[in-house]
Amino acid sequence: MLPTRGLPINFAAAPPRGHLVTPRRRRCVLRRIPRSSISSQAITERLLNKEDLIASLAAGCKTRDKFRIGTEHEKFGYNLDDFSRLDYSKIEQLLRGLQKRFGWEPIMEKDNIIGVKMNGQSVTLEPGGQFELSGAPLENIHLTCAEVNNHLYQVKTIAEEMDVAFLGIGFEPKSTLPQVPMMPKNRYKLMRNYMPTKGKQGRDMMFRSCTIQVNLDFESESDMIEKFRIGLALQPIATAIFANSPFENGRPNGFLSLRSQVWLDTDPDRCGNLPFVFDSDFGFERYVEYALDVPMYFIYRPDKGGYLNALGMSFRDFMEGKCPALPGEFPSMDDWQDHLTTIFPDVRLKTFLEMRGADGGPWRLICALPAFWVGLLYDPIAQAQAAELVSSWTQDDRDYLYTEVGKKGLKTPFKDGTVLDVARKALEIARGGLERRGYDEVNFLSELEKIVESGKTQAEMLLDKYHDSWNQSIDPLYVECHY
Repeated sequence: MLPTRGLPINFAAAPPRGHLVTPRRRRCVLRRIPRSSISSQAITERLLNKEDLIASLAAGCKTRDKFRIGTEHEKFGYNLDDFSRLDYSKIEQLLRGLQKRFGWEPIMEKDNIIGVKMNGQSVTLEPGGQFELSGAPLENIHLTCAEVNNHLYQVKTIAEEMDVAFLGIGFEPKSTLPQVPMMPKNRYKLMRNYMPTKGKQGRDMMFRSCTIQVNLDFESESDMIEKFRIGLALQPIATAIFANSPFENGRPNGFLSLRSQVWLDTDPDRCGNLPFVFDSDFGFERYVEYALDVPMYFIYRPDKGGYLNALGMSFRDFMEGKCPALPGEFPSMDDWQDHLTTIFPDVRLKTFLEMRGADGGPWRLICALPAFWVGLLYDPIAQAQAAELVSSWTQDDRDYLYTEVGKKGLKTPFKDGTVLDVARKALEIARGGLERRGYDEVNFLSELEKIVESGKTQAEMLLDKYHDSWNQSIDPLYVECHY
């Protein structure tokens, strides 16, 4: 039966691992296709078609021994004298420092440095200057945590000399939206103007939110489907555990994760918990069909001025040569991959799966997020247990969790208990998964186990301080909680 609103998930709808695949499932190949080779083929031999787009996602399939972990985290930079956000001149100084002192290669947009890269890692800028480390694909969480440590050491070394610092939290605690500077990236100008046409809080998402994200591999189309479904179902549980955005404009905002609430009113065309992922016909092709109709933001053509306005048109239109900015022209694979980055569900599919539901946080939580998801999804036994944990949940259940956990976090009522009960079970499964992996990674769950044991999230601990030792002032947050 097709799982529909009010009916439970049918995880058996996807073929089990190792099952002989039907012709519809043959597209999954156990190798990665380099971006440049797909793009070159599409441009020089023929027009891009839907099968190319499906194949580009299926190219992510790999054997389990090749599974890697990619961790990303964002943080707010601020001036120590008044806790205001950093303008581009300060950001530029930081990026140049990484380039000159530590050998990073600059990423340029015209005359502006907008990031740096090295050895599969990159440091880039979100619209309001949020500093983001996108880590390299690594074998285990120890390497991921070492990568984070090295990055923070480098950034802090330069920042201390500039009288600036960085804060790990899910939403801007003090600066109002007009007080946040915008970085000189032309794609952000297009997005800033478009956001208010789709939702009330899109600009807050762009300029005042921070997240931690982990990117994970899959071995087949059926494996991707199961991981995607588990990820969407349990993403609100991760949001609750990692809740860390209780302040706005210098005072409590009434939420534990305001960041997650902001996403509810950003853009319904490209955000959400994607109910169609739980339909029996879901796979690479269905995701491509979804993405084809998500309105575009831009088309990048460096020889024609950079980012061209494609607001409102679909990628499907582009494939039919109906782009007003490039009449009669057709997309390349690079255009498709750019488009995929402008889709923002809580789990996003590329040649890997991105788990996107956690607030930004302190160092110990950056390393804990990959531990949570790797424990759940990189061990076959744990993955089966996680699938069973959420197998009876309906679309109404998932919608409820998606919209409610930002308010009460782990105390959110759910079924016969609370989200805390589900979080305990999920962490127990993740612990078992990490133990069986054999990398001695279980200790990275310790901070999450403390949160679940106490029932008190990072946001609630900050609120306690605000009402007690901080004397209802937000300023001590910047002193006590910077990296």
